[in-house]
Amino acid sequence: MKYNPDFHHRHSFRLQEFDYGQPGAYFITICTKKRELWLDIPEIKKIVEECWIEIPNHFKNATLDSWVVMPNHIHGIIRLVSRVGVQHVEPLQNRYQHIIPKSIGSIVRSYKSAVTVGCKKGGFNFFYWQRNYYESVIRNEDDLNRARRYIQDNPLNWDLDEENPNKQT
Repeated sequence: MKYNPDFHHRHSFRLQEFDYGQPGAYFITICTKKRELWLDIPEIKKIVEECWIEIPNHFKNATLDSWVVMPNHIHGIIRLVSRVGVQHVEPLQNRYQHIIPKSIGSIVRSYKSAVTVGCKKGGFNFFYWQRNYYESVIRNEDDLNRARRYIQDNPLNWDLDEENPNKQT
């Protein structure tokens, strides 16, 4: 189906005035398609974990903080430690969803792709991620501690209806 702006409206969770090229921490949640419990399969969980740990090896401007793999999603904190390659005349985001190299969007896209390829090679052709991902900008030490606590406590009670720091208000 050809794109028609009169019918296709995607809501962005991104902060309108935020510079996503600056160093900072981001709380990320990536879900499996239809929230299927595929990450309970040990071989898939291993691929998910190994690819997550590899992120800093592929993105030198990124470090990992707390993270956890749940049966149908992964939560993690990714820090950008240096400004990504946005030039002063280049828009931070355009209407065609251009992904800035080394940005959080680029990192998540590459991660999801690596996991999917690993699963396909491992014979798990049914594995798919949900489209997009959830992201929350960590603005201060309190936000960081709240996100870490959420990640740490998540395995104890992973009810998806509970209060979630990813929700946009």
